Amino acid sequence: MAEEEIKATTAAETTESKAPKSKAGKKAKRIVNSGAVHIQSTFNNTIISVTDKTGGVLSASSAGANGFRGSKKGTAFAAGVAAEKALETAKKNHALNSVDVYVSGIGLGRDAAIRAISTVGIKIDSIVDVTPIAHGGVRPKGERKP
Repeated sequence: MAEEEIKATTAAETTESKAPKSKAGKKAKRIVNSGAVHIQSTFNNTIISVTDKTGGVLSASSAGANGFRGSKKGTAFAAGVAAEKALETAKKNHALNSVDVYVSGIGLGRDAAIRAISTVGIKIDSIVDVTPIAHGGVRPKGERKP
């Protein structure tokens, strides 16, 4: 009798361990109608991030990620290519059709990236410049010099 109970418990344990595990497949694609494009343009590179309204990144690209190296990363053409790639991915995977644009930095790719957004076929709702402006800062530590 004790042997039957042991066999029954071991049989139950083996069927539990053989149960199919849930597969970690692809996540369901979110449909995002409107989002934001963040353009960070420096003299050395341009980085484009496409986000939803809450700030979750849908796609991102940069001039360096598209094969440009060295001083070519800072050009307007490289910024346009990076913007097209990031927005094509967001449009294809998330059905993005209108964006607010936030531009930061003083590089050559600012205007080219904005033009590339309109060529992809995405409606631009607003353009905001969020470049930080220096104001002199706080007084430095130590005594004042005469």
